[in-house]
Amino acid sequence: MVIDRHDDAIHTHTALAAHHPLSGRITLHPGPGTTSETGLAHDLLAALGKPPLLPGRFPGGRQPAWEAATAWITALPVTRLTVLRAHRLTARRTMRLLQLQALTGIHLTLVCHRPHLSAALHQALRTADYSLTADFEAARRHYYGTPIAEPPPPDEPTGPASRWLTLPALDRLVSYDSPRPCATPCTPPPIAWRHRPPPAPLTAHTAQRVTHRLHTATAHPRLAAALATALFTGASLQQLATARPRDYDDAAATLALHDRARYTDGCAAHPVPPWAGVFLRAAACFTRLVSGEDQELLAALGDRGHLLRVAETARLRPPQPPAARRKGPVGRVEWDWRERQEAERYEAMPASRVRPSRR
Repeated sequence: MVIDRHDDAIHTHTALAAHHPLSGRITLHPGPGTTSETGLAHDLLAALGKPPLLPGRFPGGRQPAWEAATAWITALPVTRLTVLRAHRLTARRTMRLLQLQALTGIHLTLVCHRPHLSAALHQALRTADYSLTADFEAARRHYYGTPIAEPPPPDEPTGPASRWLTLPALDRLVSYDSPRPCATPCTPPPIAWRHRPPPAPLTAHTAQRVTHRLHTATAHPRLAAALATALFTGASLQQLATARPRDYDDAAATLALHDRARYTDGCAAHPVPPWAGVFLRAAACFTRLVSGEDQELLAALGDRGHLLRVAETARLRPPQPPAARRKGPVGRVEWDWRERQEAERYEAMPASRVRPSRR
C-alpha cells in the first residue's frame, strides 16, 4: 500500500510510465464514475491490452470478466499490478483485487492519493497481510518500477486497414466432420498424420504476428486458444470442441483431441508450439474457474459465429476462392471454400468409383 498524501502527480506519472506488460508490470487506472466490479474487471482487461467485452452468452447474464482477467494474468508473464486511485474503490472492488492476488500470486500495490486510508480500504484490508509506505522513492524502487528504454515494437498494422494473414491450416475450421468427445478419460498416442498432411508450422515471424493479433482481438481465453489450436492442428471446430481441460498437459506441451469414429486421425495428442502455450494455459485456467473440468477447453459448437468473428477481427482467414468462383460478395471471408471443393470433386467422380460394384 502506497500513501500519496498530497495527490502528487509524480506518483501517478511514475506508476503509469512503469506500465509494461512485456516486463510483467501492469498499471491500472480505474475509469472514473464507476463502482461496479465488472467495470473494474473491464478496466483490467484493457490494461492487459485486450478489448474489455467477452463475446457470447453466459449463465445468469454475467460476463466472466474477472475469470478472464485471472486466466490471462495466470498465463502471461505478469507479476506486478499497481492500482491507482485506490481510495475511490468500494470494499467489494478491493476484495475482488485481493481475491485476484490470492489466485494468481501477483504482487499487488494499491495507491491511496490522500493522507489516510478510506473506510472501504480499511474494511477490505482487515484480514490482509500488507505493508504501507508514504515515501515516494521507496514506492518507485520497490512497487512502481522504473520505465524501460527500448526500441519501438515491430510494425503490426491494426484495424480494418491491416492486411489479412491467409493461413492454410484454417481451411478445415468449418468442416463437415462430426467427431465427439470420449465419454471416459482417454490417453491417446501422439498424432501420426495417416490420413492428411500435417499443417505447416508457422515461421517465427508469422507466429509473432498471429500471437499479437489474437491477444488484441479478444479477451475470451477459449476463443483465442481455439484459433491458436486450429493453426497447429488443422482441426475442425467439431474436433476442437472435444478437448477438455484434462486433455492439455502444460508440462509435456501436448493437447489431446478426440475422434473415436476416426473421421480424421482418431484420438491423438498434438505437440503444442511455444507460441501457442500461453493461450492454452489461459483457456485451461478460465474453463476451470467458470465451468469445471468436464466442459469444453476450447470453443464449443455453439460458439462458431463468435469464433469466426474473432478470426476476422484478427484478420486471419483460410485460402480464398478465385473471384470467378466466389459465392458471396467481394470482401467477405468464405470459410467453407475447401469443403465446397471436396464436395464438388466427389460429385464429379464417375458413379462406378463412388458406388461399390455389386458383382
